[in-house]
Amino acid sequence: MTTARETAAYPEDLARLFVERANAGDIEGVVALYEPDAVLAFPPGGQTVGREAIRAALERLLAPRPRFDLEEPMPTVFNGDLALTSTRASDGTGGRAQVARRQPDGSWLRILDRPEAG
Repeated sequence: MTTARETAAYPEDLARLFVERANAGDIEGVVALYEPDAVLAFPPGGQTVGREAIRAALERLLAPRPRFDLEEPMPTVFNGDLALTSTRASDGTGGRAQVARRQPDGSWLRILDRPEAG
């Protein structure tokens, strides 16, 4: 049975949903925040492309059950159905940036994600 999950009504919702789902150990829920061909700049210095590869990277990242905190967002920049979201990283890595795209149903998914930008 498929679990109905909250969708991102606004691009800024993606960060909150990521933190909530990662802290709950919901890997499938985190993966669902990405478009099928999304690019995740992780591990640092690398690129992980597509949901299957992102799932594998997140399984390794979330295996030790790290705790994530929601960080203060910077103002979102929009261009039509694209949005650039970012935060100042609370862990001192500089900042985080994501590009999200509005989906046909009006929700938002990540297409590019740079979780660490030193």
